[in-house]
Amino acid sequence: MIDPSLPAGLVAVVGDEGTGKTRLLRELTGQLHETPSPGLDHDAIWLDLSLPKLDDSTPQDVWDTLRTRCPRWNAALLQELALALGLQPHVGKTLSMLSTGTRRKVALAGLLATEATVTCLDQPYAALDMASIRVIREFLHAMANHPTRTWVVADYEADLNLPWRRIIRLG
Repeated sequence: MIDPSLPAGLVAVVGDEGTGKTRLLRELTGQLHETPSPGLDHDAIWLDLSLPKLDDSTPQDVWDTLRTRCPRWNAALLQELALALGLQPHVGKTLSMLSTGTRRKVALAGLLATEATVTCLDQPYAALDMASIRVIREFLHAMANHPTRTWVVADYEADLNLPWRRIIRLG
């Protein structure tokens, strides 16, 4: 078991396929069990960025659902991210009409706008174009020294362009 205490700022969780990166993120947010584990921050969020079983939902539906679950929802940040990620033309479309990359951008914009104390991102650059990767990287870089919030980013390797506070290696 990984020490659940996380520093504020950026934390990388790295490892090969099947080493438990996604499981750890879900565990950190209490999503592995029906009842949250004691000692876990209940203001923590993880979201499957592929948005499974939501094909008939629109991006706005996804964001509205997240807004109702997250008391510190930042509508201005969502609008800024949606603009930077080029999501405006897609807001009224159903997710089934969107590419994998655009669908993941919808999820990422919503996830970052939740302003949860702990935000878990599972392979945030997968299926994104370089411009969108830059937007997400710049956001994370800007948050690297946040005094009270943590972003846990799981991927095969830690992004060398980001100043990590901790790197957790699995496997």
